[in-house]
Amino acid sequence: MKDKSRFHSGFVSIIGRPNVGKSTLINQLLGQKLVIMSDKPQTTRNKIQCVLTRENAQIVFIDTPGIHKPLHKLGSYMVNTAINTLAEVDLILFVCDATTSPGAGDHFIVERIEQAKIPTILVLNKIDKMPKKDLMVKINEYNQLYQWEEVIPLSALTGDNVEKLVDVIIQYLPEGPRYYPDEMITDQPERFVVAELIREKILKLTRDEIPHSVAIEVTEMRKKENLDLVYVRANIYLERDSQKGIIIGKNGTMLKRIGQEAREDIERLLGSKIYLDLWVKVKKDWRNSDFMLKDLGYN
Repeated sequence: MKDKSRFHSGFVSIIGRPNVGKSTLINQLLGQKLVIMSDKPQTTRNKIQCVLTRENAQIVFIDTPGIHKPLHKLGSYMVNTAINTLAEVDLILFVCDATTSPGAGDHFIVERIEQAKIPTILVLNKIDKMPKKDLMVKINEYNQLYQWEEVIPLSALTGDNVEKLVDVIIQYLPEGPRYYPDEMITDQPERFVVAELIREKILKLTRDEIPHSVAIEVTEMRKKENLDLVYVRANIYLERDSQKGIIIGKNGTMLKRIGQEAREDIERLLGSKIYLDLWVKVKKDWRNSDFMLKDLGYN
C-alpha cells in the first residue's frame, strides 16, 4: 500500500484506436480544452504532454495519435509516435469504445502493450451511449485480450467516473518530484495550441475531403503595442487546388466562419483579444513530403 502522504509523479501514455475519445478524456481530466476534438478519425497528429497536478501527485499525460493502418508518410509518423511512447512511461491507459467489440486494431495495440511490459489500465469510454446491462458483457470481451491492472468504465463526455480514474492512476505512480510548475498544463508552445484550434474548426466545418489533407502553420504571433490585442498570422496548407475554394467559400464566407470560431477559442486560451489573419495555400501531396512534414513539426 502506497504512503498517501508522499508525493507521487509519473508519465502516462493514452493510446487507442482513432475516434475512441482520447482527446475528450484529456480535456475532461484537465478541466479545460487543451487538445482538439472531432468526430473524424485521426484528429490528433502529435504527441502532446498534458500536466495534471494535485496536492499529492503530478500526472504527465501523453496524448497520442490514434493507431491505424497508415496510408502516407504522415500516417506512419502518427502511428510510430503513438507506439514509441510506450517505452517512455510508467503507466499505459488503453482507451476503447465501450459501445463496440474488440477489433483487429485493438489486437494490434495489445501486442505492442505486451512487448512494452508496462502496467496497463483499460479505460472503457462512452458508457453514456450504452445500456448499463451491456457493460459487463463488454468488460468480459475486453478481458479476453489481456490481463489489465484495472478496468475503469467511464464517460469522457459527461465526466462520469473520471475522478475515480485519476485516483487509480496515482496508485500506480512511483514517488517522484514535480516535473512541471503547478500552473503548467502542457509542454507545447502557445503557437502549437493555436494552430491546433484553427485546424479543429476546419475539421468541424468542412467536407470529408478536407480534414486529413489540411495543416496549419502559425507564422507570426505578437502583441500589438499599446493595445490589448495579439496579432496571429497563420497559413492553412492544402494538397489540391480544388480544396482551396472549399476552405475560402463563396465570397470568403467559409474562411470568415473558420476564423471567427477559432478566434473565440484562442481568446479564451490567451486571455486577450485576437486579430486572426488566415492565408490559404496549396502544397501538393505535403503528407508525403519529408521536407514539409519536418517544416510542420512532424519529425
